[in-house]
Amino acid sequence: MKAKDPICGMDVDIDKSEKLGLTVTSKKKKHYFCSKQCKEKFEGKPKAPESKVDKVTSAERISIPITGMTCVSCAKTIENSIKKVKGVSDATINFAVEKARVEFNPLIAKKEDFEKAIEDAGYHVPKEKGKERVLNLKVIGMDNPHCVGIVGSALDKLEGIISKNLQVTEKATITYNQSVITSERIKKQIKDVGYEPIEGESRDVEKEAREKEIMSLKIRVLISAILGIPLLYFAMGPHVGLPIPHWNALTTALIQFFLTTPIILVGYQFYTRGFTAVIKTGTANMDTLVAIGTGSAYIYSLVATVLIFLGNPGFGEGDIYFEVAGLLIVFILLGRYLEAVAKGKTSAAMKKLMGLQAKTAIVVRGEKEIEIPIEEVNPGDIVLVKPGQKIPVDGKVTQGHSSVDESMISGESIPVEKAEGSKVVGATINKTGSFRFKAEKVGKDTALAQIIKLVEDAQGSKAPIQQLADIISSYFVPVVVSIAIVSSLLWFLLGFGFTFALTIFVAVLIIACPCALGLATPTAIMVGTGKGAENGILFKNAESLQVTHKLDTIVFDKTGTLTKGKPEVTDIFSIKAGKEDEVLRYGAIAEKNSEHPLGEAIIKGAKNKSILIKDPKKFDSITGKGIVAEFSGKTILLGNRKLFMDKKVDLNPVEHKLQEYENQGKTAMIVGLNNEIIGIIAVADTLKEHSREAVQELHDLNIQVVMITGDNKRTGEAMAKQAGISRILAEVLPEDKANEIKKLQKEGKKVAMVGDGINDAPALTQADIGIAIGSGTDVAIESGDIILIKDDLRDVVTAMNLSRKTMKKIKQNLFWAFFYNAVGIPLAAGVFYPWTGWLLSPIFAGGAMALSSVSVVSNSLLLKYKRL
Repeated sequence: MKAKDPICGMDVDIDKSEKLGLTVTSKKKKHYFCSKQCKEKFEGKPKAPESKVDKVTSAERISIPITGMTCVSCAKTIENSIKKVKGVSDATINFAVEKARVEFNPLIAKKEDFEKAIEDAGYHVPKEKGKERVLNLKVIGMDNPHCVGIVGSALDKLEGIISKNLQVTEKATITYNQSVITSERIKKQIKDVGYEPIEGESRDVEKEAREKEIMSLKIRVLISAILGIPLLYFAMGPHVGLPIPHWNALTTALIQFFLTTPIILVGYQFYTRGFTAVIKTGTANMDTLVAIGTGSAYIYSLVATVLIFLGNPGFGEGDIYFEVAGLLIVFILLGRYLEAVAKGKTSAAMKKLMGLQAKTAIVVRGEKEIEIPIEEVNPGDIVLVKPGQKIPVDGKVTQGHSSVDESMISGESIPVEKAEGSKVVGATINKTGSFRFKAEKVGKDTALAQIIKLVEDAQGSKAPIQQLADIISSYFVPVVVSIAIVSSLLWFLLGFGFTFALTIFVAVLIIACPCALGLATPTAIMVGTGKGAENGILFKNAESLQVTHKLDTIVFDKTGTLTKGKPEVTDIFSIKAGKEDEVLRYGAIAEKNSEHPLGEAIIKGAKNKSILIKDPKKFDSITGKGIVAEFSGKTILLGNRKLFMDKKVDLNPVEHKLQEYENQGKTAMIVGLNNEIIGIIAVADTLKEHSREAVQELHDLNIQVVMITGDNKRTGEAMAKQAGISRILAEVLPEDKANEIKKLQKEGKKVAMVGDGINDAPALTQADIGIAIGSGTDVAIESGDIILIKDDLRDVVTAMNLSRKTMKKIKQNLFWAFFYNAVGIPLAAGVFYPWTGWLLSPIFAGGAMALSSVSVVSNSLLLKYKRL
């Protein structure tokens, strides 16, 4: 059921509005809203400033694969078509990855609306229908028609089988509804009638569509080339002295006609897509240029052939241009094929990531161990992992122990020991033992799936530098058509004849190439983000990849970022001699309900000394200061100077000890009982293995490095000195970190904040680039623009190097794309002809156009081999 949004007037799905809580009841009437903004406006709430997270959550985003695009103008055609759908707030088409990225209001629009818009524009969306899945089997023993009949009859008895293709070569392809039947049930049915089913890899619909498109191009290139070679021989042979039979004009025309017409039919999509774009969306694309250029040459030649047949003396062999139309199609199809193959290589990193996924899982159901496709694993399933197998999904070990190679997540080559209660991550490799674990995150929720989604999103986004190319591309085709018409008319009016003018017209249309412009940025972004993912660096969008190399200031959080984040108790000082264990006991009682790393260190220190830690009666955490707790009628104070100054407690008895610990880089926590200091617990954290090296590498790049910490200045300076950092922002509360970033930005700095992505979220959001340290299981940290999976700070430098090299490739690509069109179009228009006699043949123009796109993609691919 639908309702009207009282604010914007949009049609709203009532069920979705209810589910999302976008309803308001007033005066016994219920109102339904399309968005949070409309609801708040109705309630009279002021509009809050939009943050990075708001931008993500205020609308839904989806990615839709597209086949059939041949140039950046195609992308613009599709983009315009999608933007006309009601409820769409933004649409971006990435020509290089052949995907649409749509941001929309889910209460107004749905995926099917965008797919229809794409289809209406003349392109195709590869998709799997409903709940359909395809099962590929080798059925041992099904090697004759009789056996095929038996297996077929058995499958006919099952509900949920949509279609089947059984062959005497023991191959079976079965399409089934996974909501009705499982692959295991199908295989069991085949087993029950006496045959052994062995499962092959299930097909990936999108991958299959891409491969099908490349194969189709390959076949069309071969057919057109077989016809094009004799066409080239008969048309061009006389000009280079090759022996050609002395046919009359009509025979020559008919031979060229019969060779060219099948080539035109093979390239039919240039005409269907080219004219569909104009008719349905009002925009022209590269196919439009090819269709007009080759169509003009073909139709003119066809008319000339008819007139020669009728004996018109004004037409002869010199008016036949069939070879231009035919050979242009051959060259352009070849260029498209080479481009498709090259573009496939740009997503090699993506394919590598996807290849890490396990295909099947062994689950324990009842007393049986069943091997099922990974897609059928549900949260809560008990999964068995044997030695050497990939762990299929994320979960927690329930039985057994082993060591697991987690290098694909952590970058650490040493296997990690796993026992009951340990977390395991999908796609990591079990080494020695066998264990069972409970599946917790499956499908799109696994760590690997989140990494793949982040890389996909980054590859599908547009970098700001692409805006110029997009603006030029939107006007490109109409301008080129205008140049072709004006230049051909001008030459005709100057008395060079219709044939000369037609040559100019076709050459201008064919040599123009918006494809190179459209591919310049996204192909480099694809390779750059893919190379980053291979090195454990995830860029969340193309803009962050572009901006990172411009950074001049890097701010590191101390605890958990520069340091290991696992502090230990190093010293205990007691006012009363011999009472150190009592100081530690009261400190541990106060920290028992705390989750702070320093609190965990104190509790661990007390347990190591076998001190009994009882529960406090009351517990109050004071941010940035410490803890106040009550136990056995006594008030325990544990914290820094600020807490004790607030409580007006004299610090003089312990000041010298505080300074001593702080000068050593230790965090000193004062312990008090009933407003009287009883001692100090000193806790120290140590630098991560590569922190100092990372800081030095940044200094070598003339980058200013800043450390930000909640510790007092003396402690902060001691730790900063160890790391080689000279500028320290100390005693900064978590909520004030973002303000410190703002201050640096007001100094004119381009700032990156490096933090753990949770406590540092406001600062990560405020920074020009937020770099979140990820453990691999928390890769989708919303606040960060870049995620370092391996927890190695040297990757900050690697990210900057990758950004710089990617931008260099983009600028090279854009230069050559602009240079190619700036020189090629005037050359084809005959600008240099009066002085040099240079006139570009349409056939050479077609070859040059095809190679321009391939050269841009190939240049981007060179980035894969650069050292970071």
